[in-house]
Amino acid sequence: MNLSSATSFADVKTKIQNGDIYGGIVIPENFSENLMTGKQATITIITDQSNPQISQTMQSVLTQVIDRMGTELAKQNLGADNYQTTLTKIEPYNVQISGIVPGNPNYFQFVAPGIIAMVVMMSLMTALPRAISHEKEVGTLDGMMAAPVNRLSILLGKTIAQIVRGMIQGIIILVLAVVLFGVTIEGSIPLIFALLLLGVFSFVGLGIVITSFAKNEETAAMMMMTIMFPMMFLSGVFFPIQQMPGFMQGISKVLPLTYATTALRKVMTLGAGIPAIATELAVLIGFGTVMLIIAVPVFKRAMTK
Repeated sequence: MNLSSATSFADVKTKIQNGDIYGGIVIPENFSENLMTGKQATITIITDQSNPQISQTMQSVLTQVIDRMGTELAKQNLGADNYQTTLTKIEPYNVQISGIVPGNPNYFQFVAPGIIAMVVMMSLMTALPRAISHEKEVGTLDGMMAAPVNRLSILLGKTIAQIVRGMIQGIIILVLAVVLFGVTIEGSIPLIFALLLLGVFSFVGLGIVITSFAKNEETAAMMMMTIMFPMMFLSGVFFPIQQMPGFMQGISKVLPLTYATTALRKVMTLGAGIPAIATELAVLIGFGTVMLIIAVPVFKRAMTK
């Protein structure tokens, strides 16, 4: 474990939301006084509810460590032969488990944000080959290019349609997660919608670039699936990135879906605000902007061939 200090519960909560730590140990100010007066001293373990696997592991390890410490202290106080005489001597530490938000989130609470981000990505990435490559094959796109309109307007029209489609699908998945699986939204709903829109924005450029390089719809679809499937399993959608091998964790750090999933999970599960997801926002905005800057000239060049 890598240990760091905190000044209060609010400080622990902020660090968990920011992704700096995965949990905390709170020792109250009356800890020593309770021990000296024969009372149980309470130790509270704070967990990261957005990551149930890591949370359960931490609870198990820390509870065992604190229980062992309590047993050793009881032996010192009473002697190895008499340490089972009273509860306050046998178990001087009363361990409590607490999260930074109310309730006890289940696996659906962990996986729902990732599935929402994944659905938005797949909706956009699978629709662009149909919207661009297919029309290029059948000749309707050539007719649009011959029209007296800016080619950028045609590209924007295609992408905005897919953005709306992706947003609608993401919202449907969000509603189903809440209604059918009891997922609780702890954070701001407008911020969640903004993250969905930002997630779509970050994938638009990538989808256009791949589609522009593909010769036909089948090739574009195959290239999209080749990129999407590894991204689904390496971005922490179904299980924590921290449990992956080291080289996979390195790969996950360069995938935009990782940051979209992490940001949604922080907001939905931990109730985080914009400061806690500043890094994720910067990465998604930067990735989307760079890919769009590349996509526009690539698309124009592809349409002139």
